[in-house]
Amino acid sequence: MAAAQGSLLGLRELVDRVARRSPARLAVAVFLGVCAVFTVLLAAPWATASGRAAPFVDALFTAVSAVCVTGLTVVDTGTYWSTWGLVVIMLAIKVGGFGVMTLASILGLAVSRRIGLTQRMLTASETKTDRLGEVGSLVRVVIVTTTSLELVVAVMLLPRFLVLHEGLGTAVWHSLFYGISSFNNAGFVPTPEGLTPHVGDWLLDLPIILGVFVGALGFPVVLNVMNTQRRRHRHWARWSLHTKLTIVTSLALVVLGWLLMAAMEWRNPATFGPLATHEKVLASLFAGVMPRSAGFAAVDVGAMHEGTWVITDALMFVGGGSASTGGGIKVTTLAVMLLAIRAEARGDRDIEAFGRRIPPDTLRVAIAVVFLGATAVLVATLGLMQVSGLPLDRVLFEVISAFATCGLSTGITPGLPDAGKYLLCALMFVGRTGTMTFAAALALRDRRRIVRFPEERPIIG
Repeated sequence: MAAAQGSLLGLRELVDRVARRSPARLAVAVFLGVCAVFTVLLAAPWATASGRAAPFVDALFTAVSAVCVTGLTVVDTGTYWSTWGLVVIMLAIKVGGFGVMTLASILGLAVSRRIGLTQRMLTASETKTDRLGEVGSLVRVVIVTTTSLELVVAVMLLPRFLVLHEGLGTAVWHSLFYGISSFNNAGFVPTPEGLTPHVGDWLLDLPIILGVFVGALGFPVVLNVMNTQRRRHRHWARWSLHTKLTIVTSLALVVLGWLLMAAMEWRNPATFGPLATHEKVLASLFAGVMPRSAGFAAVDVGAMHEGTWVITDALMFVGGGSASTGGGIKVTTLAVMLLAIRAEARGDRDIEAFGRRIPPDTLRVAIAVVFLGATAVLVATLGLMQVSGLPLDRVLFEVISAFATCGLSTGITPGLPDAGKYLLCALMFVGRTGTMTFAAALALRDRRRIVRFPEERPIIG
């Protein structure tokens, strides 16, 4: 008993020491630990349908893809893994969906039975809340809210699975898996045939689309909208600037993606061509929403036009909302960049939106996120082309999908050499933890300068 208490005290001191010196490192370490745990679980013989232990690289890739809610796979999920293996994947998606900073706070709460100031700051950063006193309850709210929304999607899917002549147990299982996978933008499917046979099924595809869209908005947006709905008047006026930017930009990207997908693939005989008109409309909407970071596919992505891949690349790179289950550089980053361009073109001194002024340091962060993201994609693309020998268009698609934790694939991932799989694992991890968080985790200390140099403006352009 005394030894156990001493071990717990030592672990508590270790967590507190790391949290004080480098909170971002604590978050990254927690995420690495979670990935390691699920890798071990998936490497067990009982996790596969054949009863033989999965190769380490396949177990690692699947665990990282599930925890990072990506959806890229190196084996067929529905046939390779056993029921227990699929349960492990579903739990990995659920845990990974909580987010890096939230997971670090949960660890701190479990170890010390309290959330200290550092852990509160971590969760405040992840969930974008300003009041640190509310973070303890906010973690519980996030868990309850996300679980409730996942169950809502599952309940919406259940009648359709029952109509498809599945037994009650199988229908409940598939509904729950798709509910968790869609809301967390994971893209994993438990059935061997996936969603391809249901490309025109509105009752099945529409709940998945809604789950993906809401999950990609982010916890701050969902909680802000829920809180303002309690008031009777002027819901829009009470929304925060972050909520307005996220919803407006997300809707614009969905509509843009919907129209572009329809224009590019409407007559493609390998994708939308054979479908009826109403099925083409749904397939276009589905394909336009999934690059938010979901990764579900109702048609063969590898058979799409190369122009469609370029459009999908751009949508995946943007990704979902901040502090959401989506990846990418985030829609608010894109919104701030576009607003800055508009302000510069008009000669405005300030960046403004919805009656609010956006501070300059926000633009600096946005520029850093875009640059770091583009650099990660560039380096990974060059590396993957070197080890695989595949053409640029397919490699770039796979790399952006991994970085943006999207999961859409042209079909090359299962055939990659082990070096390519490890490279995508690292990219999925960087994409999920966030380029800024990962950079902060590697930094030795924060630089605070008392003396500043004189100002001088260089020539731009």
